[in-house]
Amino acid sequence: MTDRIRGGLEELADTAAALRGQADRIEAIGRRYITTLRGGGTLFFAGNGGSAAHAQHVATEYVVRFSRARRPFRALALTTDSSLLTAAGNDLGFDRVFARQIEALARPGDLLVLHSTSGASRNLIAAVEAARRIGTGVVALLGRDGGPLAPLVDLAVVVPSDQTSRIQELHLAIEHLLVDMVERELA
Repeated sequence: MTDRIRGGLEELADTAAALRGQADRIEAIGRRYITTLRGGGTLFFAGNGGSAAHAQHVATEYVVRFSRARRPFRALALTTDSSLLTAAGNDLGFDRVFARQIEALARPGDLLVLHSTSGASRNLIAAVEAARRIGTGVVALLGRDGGPLAPLVDLAVVVPSDQTSRIQELHLAIEHLLVDMVERELA
C-alpha cells in the first residue's frame, strides 16, 4: 500500500509539473479576476459533482477570505441554491441550471469561471452561450484535452490528465494560487 501511495503522489507531482508551461495562462486568468473585481464585477463559479464543490469552496474564499484579512470580494457559486437548481432542472432541464442563473444575475464586466474535468458538460456549454449573449467573460479550468468547452471560453487552463481525481486536485491548487494572487493585488 505504501508503494501505491508513493505512486499516487508521484503521479500528482508529475501532472503538476506538466502545468508549468501554462503558468502564463494561469496568471492571465488571475488578471481577469482582478480586473473583474476591481471594476465592481462578480465572479460566478460553476461546475458539476466534485467541480461543483470546488465552485462553492472557491467562491467562499473570495467572499470570506483566503489567507489575509481584507474586504469581501464579489463571488457566487451557481451550485448552491437547491430550490433554484431543482426548479430549473425540473422546468427547464438540467442543461439550463447555470444558464438561467447567468441570464438573471450576470452582466457585462462580470466573469463566469467554469470547472470541468471533461470539458463536455452541456449545462456548462449552455452557461457559456448565455454569458456570451450578455457580454460576460468566461474562463475555465478543464481536464483531459479541454473538450468542447476549451474553444468556447476566453482563456482555459487544461490539466493534462485523464484521471478525474488528479484534475480536480490540481484545479483546486490552481484556484488557491489565483485567490492568493487576487488578495495580494487587491487587499
